[in-house]
Amino acid sequence: MSQAETTLNVSSTSSDWRGVALSNFMLSPFSLDGALFASIEGFIQGIKFPEGDARREQAFVSSGWDAKHLGDTADRSGAYWKGQRLPYGSAEHHRLIERAIRARIAQNSGLAQVLASTAGATLVHSTGSEPESPTTSLPATVFCRILNEMRDELLSDGKVRPV
Repeated sequence: MSQAETTLNVSSTSSDWRGVALSNFMLSPFSLDGALFASIEGFIQGIKFPEGDARREQAFVSSGWDAKHLGDTADRSGAYWKGQRLPYGSAEHHRLIERAIRARIAQNSGLAQVLASTAGATLVHSTGSEPESPTTSLPATVFCRILNEMRDELLSDGKVRPV
């Protein structure tokens, strides 16, 4: 990897297609706990709404800006999953999002290969709207930690190798 490629922005605005592919905005169906979701962004935004709220289901079948704008209508009082209310922005909330991200990558061998191909790069998440909002569901540091841990696991288990 050349010096210019040592940092990879994982974002829908990335100049590297791998960063775009790994971003939460991408339409990338996955299932978690028996439910199907269109994207990580839709999942992140949907869990902001209590179960039974129509916006929740609408977010779950959305991706990109559609999901993001829907989530902007939530009051961010909690994250709701399987009958539980998790404190918004808490470690439990972040672990739930991590489970979704892990499910997405595990269920898509192409994305696992893309993540492995970033070996040696420093993963960052910059959307151009710095500083990051204090009310973000998934801080950039948490998102990048999850991706780095998953990449290390993929490479260490030998099932996926960088190309």
